[in-house]
Amino acid sequence: MRPSTVADLAVLHGVDLAVDDVAELYAYADLTGFLEVFWLVQSLLRTPEDWERLAYESMIDGATHGLRYREAFFTPARHLATGQQLADIVTALDRGLAAAERDAGARCALIFDIDRDFGAEIATLHIGELVALRKAGSTGVDRVIGMGMDSTEFGIDPLSFRSAYELAPAGGLRRTAHQGENSEASAIRAAVDGLRCERIDHGISIFEDPELVRRFVDEQIPLTVCPNANVRINPGIVADLGNHVFALMREMGLLATLNTDDPALVGLDLTQEYELCAAAFGYGFDDMVSIALDGVRGSWLDAGDAALLVSEIHAAAAADPTAPPEL
Repeated sequence: MRPSTVADLAVLHGVDLAVDDVAELYAYADLTGFLEVFWLVQSLLRTPEDWERLAYESMIDGATHGLRYREAFFTPARHLATGQQLADIVTALDRGLAAAERDAGARCALIFDIDRDFGAEIATLHIGELVALRKAGSTGVDRVIGMGMDSTEFGIDPLSFRSAYELAPAGGLRRTAHQGENSEASAIRAAVDGLRCERIDHGISIFEDPELVRRFVDEQIPLTVCPNANVRINPGIVADLGNHVFALMREMGLLATLNTDDPALVGLDLTQEYELCAAAFGYGFDDMVSIALDGVRGSWLDAGDAALLVSEIHAAAAADPTAPPEL
């Protein structure tokens, strides 16, 4: 959410942000502080129109930086707890995204993110409701292609959410989980083996388990990595970008993709993510093209749409005036 939208919604809903400059809110020392800001911003989403605006602006901002396809997480647990309806939220998100797709030409699918802070019982209830909406053909719900879980990882057993994940196949939902950001490699293994996750978000602790690394390489299980967000949100774990394991992941043959996490709250955009990683890891133009292509490989696009996006990336790379000349 843009800081200007935070300001607008705070006025609209009578919320005192207690700061003169809304940008001051987007400052924190660690993941706990980030989540406090995240929850405050979440609390401003009170009507379907708020969700629609957020969806539209997020995609427009991403498309400005070359975004062509996004699989975006939304985390509605706190809103559902206050009486908002999941069907209304999904419909509003779909309206905003559809308008942005028409205006910007980029596409977006959605992933329902469990908020671990609310516990396993609530997660199962919410995923069950999502599956029911998909079976009923509720407006916009076909855009929700997967489920994941976010919020605090530390000290929480991923397997406690097994019942929620077991509902995924009935709703045709793909499975992922935020794991290995501030949890051990054993939690990554539990998410893959116990929850049947097809992808892992972050996964930076994976090198604690060499056997798990080999498995991820052999099976090409995608890792959606957010290097600069890790530095800004978790400086106690990743002190600076040069020490991030992203480069090692790719050197070892892991399918590690490059992502922005929460662009506005982290103070990043897709251009910066690519530029900063290229500078930190000594990547050239061809390396960055390969990273973009791996983003398609790690996505949940069907084969036809993936092939089209791959062709588009190759064409854009060949036409880019900054690309090195062919020898």
